[in-house]
Amino acid sequence: MNTLTLWFHKFGSPPTFFRVTALLSPWLFGAAFLIGLAGIYWGLFVAPADYQQSDAYRIIFIHVPCAWMGLFAYIFMAVNAFIALVWRIKISEILAMTSAPVGAFFTAVTLATGSIWGKPMWGTWWTWDARLTSELVLLFLFLGVIGLYNAIEDRRQAARAAAFLALVGIVNVPIVHFSVSWWNTLHQGSTVRLLGPSRIDSSMLWPLLLLALATHIWFFASVFARSRVSLLELEGGKEWARDIALATEHGHE
Repeated sequence: MNTLTLWFHKFGSPPTFFRVTALLSPWLFGAAFLIGLAGIYWGLFVAPADYQQSDAYRIIFIHVPCAWMGLFAYIFMAVNAFIALVWRIKISEILAMTSAPVGAFFTAVTLATGSIWGKPMWGTWWTWDARLTSELVLLFLFLGVIGLYNAIEDRRQAARAAAFLALVGIVNVPIVHFSVSWWNTLHQGSTVRLLGPSRIDSSMLWPLLLLALATHIWFFASVFARSRVSLLELEGGKEWARDIALATEHGHE
């Protein structure tokens, strides 16, 4: 067994996962807060006003990182759903299910901030634009996974059913991403590119990237925190979980 496989199986052990994520989560939350604070300050107070939209464009520093995060969260959920269905790894089931509410939150913020920006720019809060509609479908898919998971009493069976729905919905992710290229939409095209030069000034790009980094770090911190709670509920009858519960009780006395 090579080192990567060994690490994967070790990290997939519930007690090890719980201990490692308990150590990581506070640091991740702290890093996300500090990086996010720096990005917000730079975006709101240092970056210049846009020559067309003036200060109204600054909503992108919330809207765009949340939009990226919503897509990343769905991919993360679908990958863990696939692992859970194929290899029946309990930690992947938990990661897939706990990432759904976090992804739904970021997607909802994306839709809300897009509507707030759209009213003065497009003259309407909502239009059935390809990007907006596919983003709304993404939110419904997150909510569908959450609803299906909570509708079945058996947690393992519920996770497998919801994981299958998550995999079916992955087809919407490229539609969201490429909708502005495939159809004639009101939504502007991509201005930030991983390959090739970005069509945005560096004074606006760097706070955007900082906030994108902050949201990704916060995503993992939140998913890990939620996963630990779910893991304790699922493994409550096992010795390692009882030991942690007893240690927590003694620590509060």
